[in-house]
Amino acid sequence: MKMAHVSIFSKCIDESVAFYQDIVGLNIVVDMRANVAHPIVFLANAAGETCVEIIGEPESAYQGSGISMGFETEDVEAKRAEMEAAGYKPGPMISPNPFTKFFFIQDPNGVGIQFIQQDR
Repeated sequence: MKMAHVSIFSKCIDESVAFYQDIVGLNIVVDMRANVAHPIVFLANAAGETCVEIIGEPESAYQGSGISMGFETEDVEAKRAEMEAAGYKPGPMISPNPFTKFFFIQDPNGVGIQFIQQDR
């Protein structure tokens, strides 16, 4: 079974879409923001890959903790520096073994986003 998408109910769909495009590096694969009653945007690396679904529904927006999504990066140190330069407050760099390094930030809705580098 293939995972199709992860849904995030967002208080501000445009801010969330910009985060996943500009910070995470995903592309819009389906944009249904024209449906103002139920705006939805799907973002992924490419069509057919697992998507992040952003649903513009402020009254149901995510307000919690304990959920995170991980995204691989080739240079986690550079990505962390990029986050700091963009005004984000990334967490500390964590290296549980010699081949893995990662840190966390939060998306505009408070979802934990992990950027991870794995040198296998």
